[in-house]
Amino acid sequence: MPEALSTADQRGHIELDVLRHQHGAARAARDRVAEEIPVALVFNGISHAVMMATPLDLEAFGLGFALSEGIVERASDVFDIEVSCCAASAASAEVQLTVAQEAFAALKGRRRALAGRSGCGVCGVESLSLLDLQPARIAHAGAAADIAAEAVHRAVRELPGQQALMRETGGVHAAAWCGRDGAVLEVCEDVGRHNALDKLIGRLARRRVDTRDGFVLMSSRASYELVRKAARLHIPMLATVSAPSSLAIDIAAQAGIRLLCFCRGDGFVEYPAPISAEAGPTALREPR
Repeated sequence: MPEALSTADQRGHIELDVLRHQHGAARAARDRVAEEIPVALVFNGISHAVMMATPLDLEAFGLGFALSEGIVERASDVFDIEVSCCAASAASAEVQLTVAQEAFAALKGRRRALAGRSGCGVCGVESLSLLDLQPARIAHAGAAADIAAEAVHRAVRELPGQQALMRETGGVHAAAWCGRDGAVLEVCEDVGRHNALDKLIGRLARRRVDTRDGFVLMSSRASYELVRKAARLHIPMLATVSAPSSLAIDIAAQAGIRLLCFCRGDGFVEYPAPISAEAGPTALREPR
């Protein structure tokens, strides 16, 4: 039987001896490395997905995954969440969720085998139709239209100071919830960018945060799965420090999500340009 995994057990990193080479010399040192383990997501006793993830905030991860993948429509459809480590391997975990029968019946109807990786959120999808590339427009599209550029700059400045695991290991992504003024209010970290967002979504759902009151900032590029997850949770604005993919831009436009990328220093690129934008394409693409 799996053993319960306590919050105290979830450090998110391991320590090991290394040989550090610098300026032609080598010395023994102690290093911290971000954990990456298989995490099975089990719904009503049936395993649905195995994701490679960092064992931090796994309850929030399970709830966020259930919401962002459309398995449940609301947090109240998840009755219980239990996190445990697997007896067969200490370096693995299970997140067992008990969900409403209606949600479970729908899940079985569109069951898919999804073998997650830290860089991919759709590996193992059985058919193209399951990708869900035509999102409905979010409930409050345009709610983030008046968020000022200075708010984005503030969030970008504040995020590094709240990336505790990144400071320890140098090898994880962060998803941050930011207020309309750019204050960073919540940060979740993981080796996978989509996992970090799921953890953040889970936290926001637990606390019943009104997503009209802010935006998400990611320390990664803007990929398809990040924008699709944001659309399912009616998040009106997604900002990332790196580039978008063409599909991420398409999904954001369909859903009515304001997408800002290359958020660095005092600049960013908005995709696509707002109809009212006065700057031309060359000016908008300045940050690189």
